[in-house]
Amino acid sequence: MVNDAYMGKKQFDVKFQGKTYYGCCEMCKERIPKDASVRVATDPYSHKQVDKAVAVIAVTGNNGEVSYFESKDNYDNYLKKQ
Repeated sequence: MVNDAYMGKKQFDVKFQGKTYYGCCEMCKERIPKDASVRVATDPYSHKQVDKAVAVIAVTGNNGEVSYFESKDNYDNYLKKQ
């Protein structure tokens, strides 16, 4: 979630304020709780801020980039525009 990229390996849970985020390394374990900016993203369809812990996550780039959506409907609508 910190890198906003598909990592190609199992991620581990990072719990923060009752929510579960995912990390790939020790840096993530420390950064996710301390840096609010890595816990949120902008939905590319609605352009609203979304909490990554509750977002619909999908690979949207040619190089493994991921996007975070408010809902499955937003993701489906995003795909229709591509």
